[in-house]
Amino acid sequence: MAHSHGKYADFEGLREQAVALRRAGYSLRQIRDELKIFNNDILNQLVKGEPPPEWTKRPRAKDDLREKARELRLQGWTYDQIELELGCSRSSVSLWVRDLPKPERRDPKEQAVLAARRRWEHELMVRDQARQQTKAAASAEIGEMSDRELFLLGVGLYWAEGTKDKPHARRERVTFVNSDPSMIRLFLAWLDLLEVTREDVTYRVMIHETADVESAESYWADVVQSGRSSFGKTTLKRHNPKTVRKNTGEDYHGCLVLTVRQSAELYRRIEGWWRGIAAGAATRLR
Repeated sequence: MAHSHGKYADFEGLREQAVALRRAGYSLRQIRDELKIFNNDILNQLVKGEPPPEWTKRPRAKDDLREKARELRLQGWTYDQIELELGCSRSSVSLWVRDLPKPERRDPKEQAVLAARRRWEHELMVRDQARQQTKAAASAEIGEMSDRELFLLGVGLYWAEGTKDKPHARRERVTFVNSDPSMIRLFLAWLDLLEVTREDVTYRVMIHETADVESAESYWADVVQSGRSSFGKTTLKRHNPKTVRKNTGEDYHGCLVLTVRQSAELYRRIEGWWRGIAAGAATRLR
């Protein structure tokens, strides 16, 4: 569908970009700024049929902003500070808080420190939003994964994280260890692709002895969607009093060890597949 508006002639191309950004979580304003589309009618046509991201849906947004503005005013914030913090107009701020007492005048130095701190907090928020948008857009670029892509990815993943056979320590067995649940799920999907049955896979948790072992076992059982009967005895890591542990808190679940029974032949094939990938990559070096 050709469009007659000069720089918008490639309408389908622009729509494809706009839809990708919309699905990556961009708001209309962000899409407008990214694609330099300042005609609202055209902008709406570009994303027609695409639902807005959840974060832009703000029920009772005005009421929420009003309450927040009043709260900040009672804390002694100025109109400028509230306007910057909430991203709303001065006229709205004035309307919402005009019945509240004016804040006491602060010492200029204290006010300057507070203003600098608020600017830095705002900058951190902007940076984090940009960071999340970049990640969302990159995630949308992947799309659906083919069997071959999953196959190659799984080989590389295993060679990076799985156990390997050494001349001085024969380990021709497929064993994969990781603390990231998404890596565990990817590895299981790869095993499914290779037609390894789940009955041939065993699990074992490795975790620090001071952690909540039972909770960790339940967590990993849920990740792999398997009963606790398929789990071997948990391996406890002894505490070294000379070290300061950073892997603590509710998000710490230790590592999961997956082992494929009678997998020597599979291990040899994995090693061969990796050699083929490495050789193919070597031919592309310049």
